[in-house]
Amino acid sequence: MSLPPVIHDIDERWTMAYAAGLGNHSDCYLDTTRLDGVVAHPLFPIGPEWEAIVTSRSMSEPLGMTRAEVLTGVHATHDLTVHRLVRPGDRLSTQLCIVGSTDISPGAKVTTRLTTVDQHGEPVATTTQDAIYLGVLTDNVDQPDPTPPPVISAPERRGDPIVTTIDVSAGAAHVYTECARIWNPIHTDRSVAQTSGLPDIILHGTATLAHGITAVVNHRANGDPELVRRVAGRFAAMVELPSTITVKVWTGNETPDGNMTVPFEVHNSAGVAAVKDGLVVLGTAL
Repeated sequence: MSLPPVIHDIDERWTMAYAAGLGNHSDCYLDTTRLDGVVAHPLFPIGPEWEAIVTSRSMSEPLGMTRAEVLTGVHATHDLTVHRLVRPGDRLSTQLCIVGSTDISPGAKVTTRLTTVDQHGEPVATTTQDAIYLGVLTDNVDQPDPTPPPVISAPERRGDPIVTTIDVSAGAAHVYTECARIWNPIHTDRSVAQTSGLPDIILHGTATLAHGITAVVNHRANGDPELVRRVAGRFAAMVELPSTITVKVWTGNETPDGNMTVPFEVHNSAGVAAVKDGLVVLGTAL
């Protein structure tokens, strides 16, 4: 199933707010006096994608899912191909397609692909992500994604990682919600979070992932986000608020095509991987 595309005009206010909401104050994101202007954080496309995701949820009934079943969904995996970084002035068109559905032990796994192009029809970002609807079955549907993203080469971890700790404030999810323009009440409304079975509000998985990407850019890409070509990882645990997260970035591995694959993980305050098996592909071997 494909949905009509959603359109967003991107301005500096949004791109700068996204980076600042993560506590990332790099000049490339915030200094509007730069010769080529500012760019957006590599994970910024999740902001424009959100409207398409919300729209797809509202169209769940034709697929046989009730509203209550939709609310059981959890973001399980994220795989983003960065064709180029988003820039202020872009008019982005994002289209969501449901490309796979199958039963796994926790429930129904639904795979969606979000394709974002600019005003010239040129590709900007392609995201493939899995959601798991806990305790929901597909009536024995077994239709995996027929064209999954290619396997990332050279994912091995070598040596000791660079370790970075980040203090996440009690209001971090509220700030990220507004700066990313992603609103899901489990991240900002304690009553909704607890009704959903959570201990309290939790940090967005994409915010946790973004912190991991930032660490990779800082430690393996000389601070240049334009080298990021692809990001992949699994969401495996919650980040409660306030807390401290730990990002581990391993040495990069050169691939046959001259790129570099950098493994990383983000652990919550209990030492459990919140983002597991993370990989960032950089376009230049540094």
